[in-house]
Amino acid sequence: MSRLFTAYVLCGWSAASKPATGADNIWIAVLKRDVRFRLAFESFSVTTRTEAEARIGLILDDLKKRGEKALLGFDFPLGLPRGLASALKLTTEPAWRAVWDHLIKTVKDKPNNLNNRFGVAADINRRTNDGPFPFWGCPPRDTLTTLQPKKTREHGPDDLPENRLADIALKTGRSPWKLYFNGSIGGQIILGIPVIGRLKAAKAEALKIWPLETGWKALSPADLDGVEVVVVEINADLAKATPFPGEAKPLAQLRTLAEHFAKLDEAGKLGAAFAPPKSADPETVTLVESEEGWPLVV
Repeated sequence: MSRLFTAYVLCGWSAASKPATGADNIWIAVLKRDVRFRLAFESFSVTTRTEAEARIGLILDDLKKRGEKALLGFDFPLGLPRGLASALKLTTEPAWRAVWDHLIKTVKDKPNNLNNRFGVAADINRRTNDGPFPFWGCPPRDTLTTLQPKKTREHGPDDLPENRLADIALKTGRSPWKLYFNGSIGGQIILGIPVIGRLKAAKAEALKIWPLETGWKALSPADLDGVEVVVVEINADLAKATPFPGEAKPLAQLRTLAEHFAKLDEAGKLGAAFAPPKSADPETVTLVESEEGWPLVV
């Protein structure tokens, strides 16, 4: 089997509320062919999401001019736990698209990283539970009646699930509802999905989101005919990386993961990684494809 991709672009996102440096900045790792068709690595460290979105757009435009096909990975979930669209009384199908449209419409993210993620989460809490649930976690100054710094209660059988099926199966320890403090991922989801939504709007059918648009199945080159970019969720924390001298650990993880994807792709084995595990039953496949998404784990 031939390669699916010729370039690998992986992004370490941030939900920072001001231009970020150090641990909170955004890393973009790019592995692509040089003039001698050898894989070459370059990286970008950016301080704002606006700058990152522009940089990603430039990277993708350059790859298109070169006739490359890119795997584009973001280190946050591309869907939220099942049932959210229904709880918000959103009617667009599929459900993941309804949630994306809601975030694209409501999120405000300024060029200096000032954003309304806590307000968006508080409004979702109000509309689904009329209280500070299921989203939680914020600085004291952002506390509202519908958003609290700490988790107010556990999830019951009639609540939206605390975790996606992927987070349970892969034991990520990350709940999409946690917005703040160490280990949180909710802010990145709220602020990241609108960025991908705009990339999708710009490229239309030339950009596909896995598995939400492609289906949860093994991919072949024929499946990607006419597709320039496939967007996936990654979990860079799973990469066992050894940083080069002076290389930041988050960047080393992205680089290592990109190199791993490229190696599998060269061997014709990456396509199989897009298929569900054998343990996934039909209901799980449907929920993953229609609402929650799944990380590309190999």
